[in-house]
Amino acid sequence: MTATTIVSAQTVAPRPSAARRRGRRNGPLIALLLLPSVVLIAVFIVAPAFYGLYLSFTNTQLTGFAARDPQFIGVDNYVYLLTNADFLGSLGRTGQFVLYSAIIGQTVLGMVAAILLSRPWLRGKGLFGAAVLMPMIVPEVVASLTWASVLSNNSNGTLNQLTGLFGSGTTDWLQVVPLFSIIIVNIWRGVAFAMIMFQAALEDVPVELIEAARIDGATALQVFRHVTLPLIRGPVFLYLLLTTISTVGVFGLVYFLTQGGPGGETRLAAIYIYERALQFSQIGIGSAASMILLVIVLVLGLVYVRLSKVQV
Repeated sequence: MTATTIVSAQTVAPRPSAARRRGRRNGPLIALLLLPSVVLIAVFIVAPAFYGLYLSFTNTQLTGFAARDPQFIGVDNYVYLLTNADFLGSLGRTGQFVLYSAIIGQTVLGMVAAILLSRPWLRGKGLFGAAVLMPMIVPEVVASLTWASVLSNNSNGTLNQLTGLFGSGTTDWLQVVPLFSIIIVNIWRGVAFAMIMFQAALEDVPVELIEAARIDGATALQVFRHVTLPLIRGPVFLYLLLTTISTVGVFGLVYFLTQGGPGGETRLAAIYIYERALQFSQIGIGSAASMILLVIVLVLGLVYVRLSKVQV
């Protein structure tokens, strides 16, 4: 091989792009900027999660002999929970709560609100949007107290006053339909977040595709089903993932309204974990219940991610 060929080969050989060189040069700076976030996540999320996993294999308690000298008991806590009717019942109620309040209620109403806000003929969009967003900015305690007044069992309760206009007597709504009541309250709290995500997704749908479908004779429902919905599939499943995670962990709203009653009808998994870990001081069982709930959420998350990638 001649010297001219060697020089030509060296000249033709690709050189690192400018962006790649800048990335290598700025790598230490990027790592330094990310370090505080990584430390915070490790200290406040990763470490507590592993510690909770360790506690789930022990008989740790806040009182008694186990508080002084906790023992490793293996999977006994998991066996107890998976054969315990109260815990399995709380999982079932949590599933109903998530399904009806988050996956169906918030998603459907949030989509309807987003579609209405995207319509040019709608008047008073600012007032309508503010009304939907209001529950999102109200603190959880304030929202709970407000709904406790609405659902009050005396004649001064807002809902009883409305039903009284039609000749109905006073009803203790949190005793008669407790699970349905907290589902309605949670829908009210979460519609705003759904509306924001879906409205942002709808703005990215090409208008040309919608107009072409309408020219072909498609109805509004057909346009939404066959054109709009497939194009916003990713944001929809992302919202379902986020709302499922947040709804599974709902505690304050339910505890302030019903404390898991009456008769355990609103004892969701989060309420059950609180009772076991803090009221009955059974930290090991509470930690095991949390790990089971975490596994269920992770499985649902994987399903959502898989469905969001389905080609249509």
